[in-house]
Amino acid sequence: MKMILLGAPGAGKGTQAEIISKTLGIPTISTGNILRAAIKNGTPIGLKAKEFMDQGKLVPDEVIIGVITERLAEADCANGYILDGVPRTLPQADALEAAGVHFDAVVSIEISDEEIEKRMTGRRTCLNCGATYHIVAAPSKIEGVCDNCGEALAQRKDDKPETVRARLVTYHAETEPLKNYYAKRGVLKMVDNQPTIPATNQAIMAALGK
Repeated sequence: MKMILLGAPGAGKGTQAEIISKTLGIPTISTGNILRAAIKNGTPIGLKAKEFMDQGKLVPDEVIIGVITERLAEADCANGYILDGVPRTLPQADALEAAGVHFDAVVSIEISDEEIEKRMTGRRTCLNCGATYHIVAAPSKIEGVCDNCGEALAQRKDDKPETVRARLVTYHAETEPLKNYYAKRGVLKMVDNQPTIPATNQAIMAALGK
């Protein structure tokens, strides 16, 4: 099963990728992780990516696609994989196709902007140990205090309402058109977000015919 998980920031792609990876026994390929690994291993493409990152620039598509195709050629991807975080744009999708990378399924987790905003702006993170909470879904025992280490909880910049809205605008403009792109190729599966993580996973597995 070669698949992509699509969805707005905060839709739960990372969480679902982790569960699907264990269930199907296939690796999750996260762009951030493989970029870091390629840089650490000093591969030619990794070194090229490092040049851009050291200058504070975005890593260009051809370098990202190069790192991904390099990673997908490894033995553990022979039976399939889950791509998380890429492609983000139509040019990236075209570049993957041109590189001969095709998918069995592209799962889009459907969730409203309102729900995303509620979910992300309610997150609180411990500045000391990194534990995360949610003021509604998973609050700490004492408001504003970490259960693990007793230090203060804060809202990360990424979780502030204005940041969340800006990321959603980018998602709708750049990433959402991928749904139409993969629908035309007959591999898109739209899955409505469910009230719980296991229920969403069940819906995804059903869409995959598993």
